Amino acid sequence: MIIPRRCEAMDTKPSPPPPPPPLQQRKWAVPLLASVLLSSVLLSASLLFLSSGQTLLFLSFSQIPSSAADESLFVEPKLRLPPLPARTVPRLAYLISGSAGDGRSLRRTLRALYHPTNRYALHLDLEAPPAERLELAAAVRNDSVYARFGNVQVVTRANLVTYRGPTMVANTLHAAAILLKEGGDWDWFINLSASDYPLVTQDDLLHVLSSLPRRMNFIEHTSDIGWKEYQRAKPVIIDPGLYRLQKSDVFWVSEKRSVPTAFKLFTGSAWMMLSHQFIEFCLWGWDNLPRTVLMYYANFLSSPEGYFHTVICNAPEFRNTTVNHDLHFISWDNPPKQHPHFLTLDDFARMVDSNAPFARKFGRDDPVLNKIDKELLGRDADGFVPGGWYGALKMNRTDTHYIVRNVNELRPGPGAKRLRHLVTGLLSADGFDEKHCI
Repeated sequence: MIIPRRCEAMDTKPSPPPPPPPLQQRKWAVPLLASVLLSSVLLSASLLFLSSGQTLLFLSFSQIPSSAADESLFVEPKLRLPPLPARTVPRLAYLISGSAGDGRSLRRTLRALYHPTNRYALHLDLEAPPAERLELAAAVRNDSVYARFGNVQVVTRANLVTYRGPTMVANTLHAAAILLKEGGDWDWFINLSASDYPLVTQDDLLHVLSSLPRRMNFIEHTSDIGWKEYQRAKPVIIDPGLYRLQKSDVFWVSEKRSVPTAFKLFTGSAWMMLSHQFIEFCLWGWDNLPRTVLMYYANFLSSPEGYFHTVICNAPEFRNTTVNHDLHFISWDNPPKQHPHFLTLDDFARMVDSNAPFARKFGRDDPVLNKIDKELLGRDADGFVPGGWYGALKMNRTDTHYIVRNVNELRPGPGAKRLRHLVTGLLSADGFDEKHCI
């Protein structure tokens, strides 16, 4: 039997392989030394730049930093307008809106709210006949005080506003844009209707607001939307006022939609006092949130009760500026129905005790308005509310001349004490700083 030669070597120690040539032994050392050298250079450079307060972007594996030093890289900070000049007495911008037949009520509300340093936008929607809108414009144009200060604007290109539809939001944004364009040096924007009425004088209101931070937003809101999820958020509605010239009610489509996940829904009162900075944000929308939410609410029932609330509570810059109150006295059923009660003389005491600066909803020329004029505002029929800015010299029953004093002089009355009690209670409530947008 012949044994193969490979088996003969099983019990013997194999000889080592021959050594590689010298050049092949050192081939791996060259890349290693180059890598170490390059790493050392980069590390030294990064430490040098970090010590001087700068960061090499190509060395960072995290998101692009958003520190103040790097804000110049982005366009959003450049879109913010400069802050308003500091002043002792704030300035307000009002939208007072109405529909057919509201012309007289709108003029009366304007008279009760007037102050020379404020701004006013008046809007009668397209349902009002042209003659009524022309009468309103003529009344403003022919008033010597309005003409002197030039702070009352009538929206000439009226909008068609559908109740419960997004056209109400569009109209509010339209008026806010006008008020920014025509002297936008005001501090707060207040939306009212012709069926609203003040319970304090403008001197009372401006006096109390003088001590408040200008970034505060008085907006009643909650994220507990409850039944509104199924009756408002999920249904899809169409507002014909967006594309028609004749008013008609909103209508529903058969499809439903889910609750948003890109932002959180909030709801609340349609009446609010919003800061200049927040209104500016809604119109400019430098991070696109206001436009995104506006497009969503274009198909949302009663969008005025959710649009501004959802924007402000989803914007980190503004969510901690909210005060959860709409500054109104409103009488609702329990549980609330679609419309509040019309206020009458029977509600007068409750209105005063609420300490709110505004109330709604009033019928046209209801006797309770005369009582408010006489006992709370000190206003004569068709006259201005007495204040530090003017004195009235009654020459006869048909002619009244107004002597304008210092427009920044305030003469607060009992209404200021009531309003301050309300505001102090809101701002000093337990957990106020932790209850924004919950």
